[in-house]
Amino acid sequence: MCEAPRLRCGAGDAAAAAADVDVVTTGGRRRIPARSSVLASASPVLASILERRLRKDRESGKAGRSVLRIRGVTDDAAAAFVRLLDAGRCGDGEEDDMEKYAVQVLVLAHAYQVPWLKRACEGAIGARLTADSAVDVLQLAALCDAPRLHLRCTRLLAKEFAAVERTEAWRFLQENDPWQELQVLQGLHEADMRRRKWRRKRAEQRVYVELSEAMDCLDHICTEGCTEVGPAGRAPAPAPCASYATTCRGLQLLIRHFSQCHRKSCARCQRMWQLLRLHSALCDRPDSCNTPLCKRFKQKEQEKAAVKAGDDGDKWGLLVKKVKAARVFSSLANRKQMSSTSQC
Repeated sequence: MCEAPRLRCGAGDAAAAAADVDVVTTGGRRRIPARSSVLASASPVLASILERRLRKDRESGKAGRSVLRIRGVTDDAAAAFVRLLDAGRCGDGEEDDMEKYAVQVLVLAHAYQVPWLKRACEGAIGARLTADSAVDVLQLAALCDAPRLHLRCTRLLAKEFAAVERTEAWRFLQENDPWQELQVLQGLHEADMRRRKWRRKRAEQRVYVELSEAMDCLDHICTEGCTEVGPAGRAPAPAPCASYATTCRGLQLLIRHFSQCHRKSCARCQRMWQLLRLHSALCDRPDSCNTPLCKRFKQKEQEKAAVKAGDDGDKWGLLVKKVKAARVFSSLANRKQMSSTSQC
């Protein structure tokens, strides 16, 4: 940001007295006074252009202000660009310029390498983004290398693609630029695949957390007992535990069914066998564990580990690792929650 007092270029005699460069657009109908020091400090591209221009004018002995040509935009947009560079920021006084000329100023900020102004233009354009303008702005973001604006356009396309398909801009894109249309559709497909993958991972994580809670409840039932099931020689606890409604009650019903069922191909019994095997894989005290068959399953797993593991062993080992990780994260979250509660 320039340390000199702020100046509104083109705002009277004071601006004209301080300016030493005239900015001229393609039409050349208007000269916009500006300070070369401000332009050079704001943009390395303008600094190089001004250095060559001022040196050439000195060598030729030309009197008066040097001329800096900015092509491809309107006079008003060029004036707004100069004012924003002179201000050094996009504050309340520059809101009108950003609202009217944000698209053209974005092009200039990209061409002349003014990062802060480019980010401000991305935000201003993105704030007014609609389904009608999404396709045009997406192309503009690609041309100007504006990743934030491109991301906002992509999200809007994914969210309101049905509305975008009905716009004139999308029909024009289909007729004249099928390659760009293919890129947009491919981007939407990839975004949808990422979203599905994220949902699938979230669902898997919930399963691992539920298995971790089931292991805690199984250990609690076999060690302390709960309302219906408890360790041998000990009456179950009269009051339900904190996880009774969510996990513990269903696990107790499964244990009671497992103890009474004599069918060989029972799905519920198979589920109980898997829970007992999982507990054994996670248990670090099999000699003193009260859970049924814990030591036996541990010995079988050690025997299998001595033999080359197949695909089933790999999948089971991966499941055990995931549940272990879920237990660690759950334990850390509970500690953090207890710590915050005690501080309150």
